[in-house]
Parts: sequence; C-alpha cells; structure tokens
Amino acid sequence: MTTLLAFLATLAILIVFHEFGHYAVARLAGVKVLRFSVGFGKVIAHRTDRHGTEWALAAFPLGGYVKMLDEREAPVAAELLGQAFNRKSLAARSAIVAAGPLANFLLAILLFWTLFMSGVPILKPVLDEPASGTPAALAGIKVGDQVTAINGEKVESFQDLHWLALKHALSADRISVETVDARGHLAQHTLHILEKSENFERNPLKTLGLSRYLPPLPAELGDLTSDGVAARAGLLPGDIIRAIDGQRIGQWDEVVARVRKSANVGLRFQIERQGQVREFVVVPEQVKAEGQVIGRIGASPKIDPAMFASFQDEARYGPFEAISRSLDRTWELSTFSLQMLGRMLIGEASLKNLSGPITIADYAGQSAASGTASFISFLALVSISLGVLNLLPVPLLDGGHLLYYFAEFLTGRPVSERTQEIGQRIGIGFLGLLMFFALFNDLQRLLVG
Repeated sequence: MTTLLAFLATLAILIVFHEFGHYAVARLAGVKVLRFSVGFGKVIAHRTDRHGTEWALAAFPLGGYVKMLDEREAPVAAELLGQAFNRKSLAARSAIVAAGPLANFLLAILLFWTLFMSGVPILKPVLDEPASGTPAALAGIKVGDQVTAINGEKVESFQDLHWLALKHALSADRISVETVDARGHLAQHTLHILEKSENFERNPLKTLGLSRYLPPLPAELGDLTSDGVAARAGLLPGDIIRAIDGQRIGQWDEVVARVRKSANVGLRFQIERQGQVREFVVVPEQVKAEGQVIGRIGASPKIDPAMFASFQDEARYGPFEAISRSLDRTWELSTFSLQMLGRMLIGEASLKNLSGPITIADYAGQSAASGTASFISFLALVSISLGVLNLLPVPLLDGGHLLYYFAEFLTGRPVSERTQEIGQRIGIGFLGLLMFFALFNDLQRLLVG
C-alpha cells in the first residue's frame, strides 16, 4: 500500500507540475485552454472553471495533457481566433511548449532548496577495509579513512561520494581520491578503474572498493519479518545468537555469511533468551539478489543508535547557499542524465540502466518508507529525469515540437504536415522501443533480481 500510494503521489505531483507549466504560460500568452487533464482515457471526475477550462481526472494515470484552442484540431469561432494556439507568435508557442519541462526543473530546484534549508541527514564518508584487488585496495586506502574530495570536488557525505565517484569514473580511467585518517593525516590516492561493466554502472563504489564503514554489530535479533523464516521458526526480537551448527558466533556479519550460503539448508541456531540457551532449526529461504542465489531468514540486527552517532551528521544551509546548491545539484543531475542517454545510444552504457513504471513505483515506496527527506529527494530526481526526457528532440515530446519551431525559425514557414506525420511515426517507434526496454528491465529485475 505504501508503494502504491507513493507511486500515485509521485505521478500526480510530477504530471500536475509539468502540465501546469504549459497551462500557466499559455494563459499568459492569451491562449484559451479547453482542458487540463491528469491521466488519459475515460474521465472519472471533472469541473469547468469561469474561464471555460475543464479540469479533468482520467482513469489511466500514467500521464496528462493540456488541450488548447487550435484551428488544426477543430474549427474555431471567428471571435476566438485571437486565443488560438496556432495564431500565436513563434516565440509564444515555443515558450508554451518549453514551459512543461522547465516546470519540472523548477520543481526539482524547489524540492532541493527545501531539503537543504530544513536539514538533510547525511552519512560521513568513512570507508571500510577495501576488498582485495579492488582499485581502492591497490591505491592504499585503509579502513577508517574518510574521503574529503574526489578529483578536487569536496565530499561531505557518503551520498556525495557515490555521486562524484560515478560522475568522474564514467568519463575517465582513473580518479583522484583525497582522504584523511583518524590522526588527521591527509593522503592522495589514484584509483585506476579496471572495468566499466554493468555492475560498475549499477554499483560503482563496490567495484572501486569504496564501501562504507559500519561498526561491528552484535549477533542480536532486532526486527523480524512477520511471515519470515526466522519468525516461523520461533525466533524473537532480542534473541542473541551464540552459535550456528555448533560454530561460535560473535558478530552479525557472521550470521549473514552463514545464512546467505545456506539457502534451503537447515541450520541449528543456539539462542540465548532471558539467560537461557535454546536451540531452533532455521531453514533460510532461497531468493535472488544482484543476480545471485542466496539464503534469507527475514531478520535484521538490533541497532544501538549511539553506535552510529559519530558517523552521522546533518547538512543545513541558509536560504542563499541552499538555492545555490539546489541549482548546482539540478544542473549536475540534468547534464549527467543527458550523458548517460548519449552513452546508451552509442553503446558505451548498458540499456539495463533504463527503468520503467514498476521500478519507479518500487523506488517510490522505498523512499517513502525511508522518510520525508528521502521521498523528496527521489521526487526531485524523477522530476529532473522527466524534464530531460521531454526536451529530447523526438517528435511527440516537447523537444520534438521545439525542433519543429526551430526549423520554422530558420526557414520562415511552419514544418509541413507530411513532415510532421513522418516525425510522429518515428517518435512513436522511438518511444515504443524505449518503453519496451524499460518494461523488460523492470520485469527482469522483478523476476530475476
């Protein structure tokens, strides 16, 4: 239910904001708006305002549109010709079309601005011991090192580290990582990127060997999934795992390691509960994660917040610095999205990076469950993606219409109906192919993991 509601809220906010951009500029340009629709298909609710605009909610929510008075679609009464879209100047028509994607960028700026002013919880970029053979290990990075910069750009959080590592590593064969250790000693490390496979694009930090340091957790059960294996076997929150199959257990990582490699294999858990030792047989269920078959019991460790206090912080900025940071963040994410699309088109990046409605719904639910700040950040990211997508010079998209207007500006006459018809077919084919790959990736993630 959380996923469904978060997904519907995401769609509603992004669609309304995008279409309201078209609507607002159309009204400013003196164009009569006939309908403002959220969704397609059968209208399930509507009302008409004093300007004659019908505000409608349709049955199929994946999209929306603003319908304007236009002679190309239906005859227009003589007294209303001055309010027809096609009668407006080239500059006015271009502004109306561009207003939708620009509204999405504006929404992202406002959302980031709100986050930066209200305070964003951050994780300090303190690193764990890198896996042997990874670029980080070869560069001499040690456990406890805190990253302060990548290629000269300041790193304040683990989120910054993830973003900057991906940004710089995709465009170069090496990156420079600056760290400071617990004694305050600065060091420069050059990480040579060994591969840029699909796994790298999906999880660049893991490939580079830059993993987040976590204090060792005791093998004590915290939350249990209500219908999970652990709960069905009789385990309870607060149980301390002393041994598995007679092998002594001291930390939670040891529990995870045994469970992951024991799918469908019965394990004897020795549990300490209220001072008494008990034994339970737990059979981890088989699941697929990141392309691997692993075992899972539906349990998480008990976490003492005090253990993580020194690794957490909050970034909060004044109004002016917050707006500057939100502008920078929106610009960086927009240009990065374009770069990734370009890399996919020329084969330098995998098409598996494309996501469709199923993945978006899943991420919407996860971000909503993680808190307001996480959901707002997710909403800003999707809004930027929607703005970038709509500005692509593809017929049927806003960018395609702007391409026609640019041609009209150069030639002094509108693009012919025949050319537009051919363009529509190309646009339908391109968008259909894009949707096919996105849905295919969604289903593959859902079924394969």
